[in-house]
Amino acid sequence: MIVATAPGRCGVLGNPTDMYGGSVLSCSLSERATCTLMDSDALVLEADNGERQVIHSRADLETSPDFPRLDLAKAVLKGMGIAPGEVGFHLTTSTEIPMQAGLAGSTALMAAVYGAVSQKLGRVEHKHAIAAAIRKIEYEILGVICGFQDQHMAVFGGLNYMDFRDKGSHIPMDEQPYATVEPLIDLVPQPLPFVLAHTGVKHHSGAAHKPVRQRWLDNDPEVRALYDHFVPGLARNGKKALLEGDWATIAKLMNQNQDVQFRLGASGAAVDKLVEVALSNGALGAKLAGAGQGGTVLCLTFEPERTVAALKAAGAGRIIVPVPSAGLTVQVK
Repeated sequence: MIVATAPGRCGVLGNPTDMYGGSVLSCSLSERATCTLMDSDALVLEADNGERQVIHSRADLETSPDFPRLDLAKAVLKGMGIAPGEVGFHLTTSTEIPMQAGLAGSTALMAAVYGAVSQKLGRVEHKHAIAAAIRKIEYEILGVICGFQDQHMAVFGGLNYMDFRDKGSHIPMDEQPYATVEPLIDLVPQPLPFVLAHTGVKHHSGAAHKPVRQRWLDNDPEVRALYDHFVPGLARNGKKALLEGDWATIAKLMNQNQDVQFRLGASGAAVDKLVEVALSNGALGAKLAGAGQGGTVLCLTFEPERTVAALKAAGAGRIIVPVPSAGLTVQVK
């Protein structure tokens, strides 16, 4: 039996400029997606929501409204060139990460599948190549408009400063350099003063990204000025503040990051409401943790009980305390 797991993540600063060659600070979560793979004569896919399908042909690897959770595993198998009939195994997926919540739950699940299948096939790749392969599958096969933060955090894990300069969906994959991933976890005291509050609104990250991305591609001067210069600088300055334990500056930068998303209409009413509630109830900083238009709010607070109680009273769903964890792990049992 092969068991692979990968973490969710929350964007601390700089998101979503990972789509535009920017820089981000990002923290993985203890909540993980899991893929279990066992020998079988047939190729069987199963998900923890009850979906199950036997794959007989390449046509069965196409997305289907009947098996939405299995679409993620299918895309990975298709991207890895798995030929039904030539290989057999029973692949099961499950997750602790809220799906469509702006915490990269879908990407983490895909990373877990990729890791388990790679182990089964005897493939050995370095982390940068794995992150690039998963991102290519997500972008080209599933058609998700996405950056590069999610795949790198799922694979590398931890608390990282990441630089994505000269990367972007407008650049051919084979012409892009690898990202710079700088681990900070051993340099920052734990626990981190963060809490996450899910708005309860599910969203698709690609849909949230599209309007602003088109403005960026059209050279909209406002979007270009903010996403090419201002927001990436937040992460760079945030790295220094993080290493110096300057949480007041981190909070200020988080609020500036959120203000940009609000001004561009990329935040969403549910996010804006919880941000306001958090800032009025002990939080020094609050911002969206992912793409926006719903999803999850990241709050920096030294009064977590007060902040969480107010968020719950305002209708927040699940509350998560970010605890950085390892990236993609694969075990043979």
